[in-house]
Amino acid sequence: MLAYRIDRRSGVATYLQIVQQTKEALRLGLLEPGDKLPTAREVVEATAINPNTVLKAYRELEREGLVEARRGLGTFVRRTLGAAPADSPLRAELADWAARARRAGLERDDVAALFNAVLEQTYTRDET
Repeated sequence: MLAYRIDRRSGVATYLQIVQQTKEALRLGLLEPGDKLPTAREVVEATAINPNTVLKAYRELEREGLVEARRGLGTFVRRTLGAAPADSPLRAELADWAARARRAGLERDDVAALFNAVLEQTYTRDET
């Protein structure tokens, strides 16, 4: 089952963190159509956030057509995203790179900034 991680210092709204993490799980194939999301109560117990925050995130995912709420049953995945399975060889290469960056003394935010800069450069170049 999906376990949400809430970073209160990230500056990203809590409900958006839930939306982003759900989409990430969909992209990685960790969630598939028919899978049930954790109940609001389960998320609240695991993260100590307001139940309305969880419901807001789930409503946003439903608005985007990714999940559907079934009264009395829970919230279920309707469709998946992307094509980057969690067991992709690229993931292993990226994990090796991240480990090297950490050994080189880079902090998590430094690695994220470097990776995002490379993504921006790579995908901007492809669009032109």
